[in-house]
Amino acid sequence: MNATLPTGDELLDAIERLRKERNAVILGHYYQDPEIQDLSDFIGDSLQLAKAARDTDADVILFCGVHFMAETAKILNPDRIVLVPDMDAGCSLADACPAEELAAWKAEHPDHVVVSYINCTAATKAQSDIICTSSNAVRVVQSIPEGTPILFAPDRNLGAYLVRQTGRPMDLWQGTCIVHETFSERALLDLMVRHPDAKVIAHPECEPPLLAHADFVGSTSALLNYTQTSGAQTFIVATEPGIIHQMTKARPDLTYLPVPGTGEGCNCNECPFMRLNTLQKIYLALRDLAPRIEMDEATRQAALVPLERMMALG
Repeated sequence: MNATLPTGDELLDAIERLRKERNAVILGHYYQDPEIQDLSDFIGDSLQLAKAARDTDADVILFCGVHFMAETAKILNPDRIVLVPDMDAGCSLADACPAEELAAWKAEHPDHVVVSYINCTAATKAQSDIICTSSNAVRVVQSIPEGTPILFAPDRNLGAYLVRQTGRPMDLWQGTCIVHETFSERALLDLMVRHPDAKVIAHPECEPPLLAHADFVGSTSALLNYTQTSGAQTFIVATEPGIIHQMTKARPDLTYLPVPGTGEGCNCNECPFMRLNTLQKIYLALRDLAPRIEMDEATRQAALVPLERMMALG
């Protein structure tokens, strides 16, 4: 079947034609391949894309990211068609926190507020009291009354970072991102020695030893903003390297050095799930209006409540 697909400029033209015919909006995460970022109608991190999904008037939302992101778009837009180019584009964090296990943990701590990182399934969101992203996690935690105990899922590294930032004790689910946990501290130190004037910027999903070396820790969008405003000329980047495309577009005069993963000669600093999406799959999704995100209405309604609580914080 692939032999009959358009290629090159014809493929891009076909995607553009289908986008207009379907009244579709293409949402792309910063961790997508550059060619997908460049054709997206909106590019952003999880919070920015959730807001874009909420505010769109398109009939079709094509979410170029991973499965939980497209689920979030469906939760916010039950009457729209929500597509994902590859249904296998999952997330290790989402997989690490099954809804039934979170429900059991929650039952063991009935007086706790459950804060779940947006990197979780719709069913897990439905077991949560409020959702957060790395962009607004500090604000979400600070919105919970002092003295109220907190369960935080699923990312232990983001949770530990929030404990340090807010001073609020939390019980942490022990999930991790397969990308952010593989960055090599040794490789980071080597880059720091070779580039002593560089600023180290890191996503809070990284392991604590890496965060300890960072000059700035923040969400993907915050890292992008920091490279444009800090005044530094060189940045050592400890997050998925897809964001470097946007950094380079915004400030091509600066230097960006991705931190390698721990594997010898591997691309383990790239998210294998994000990279499952391709231009050909985008074309097929728009052509066939599939694969579609579907969920039962009870789950959607339950998951909507903690998402709306997050959105209400601004």
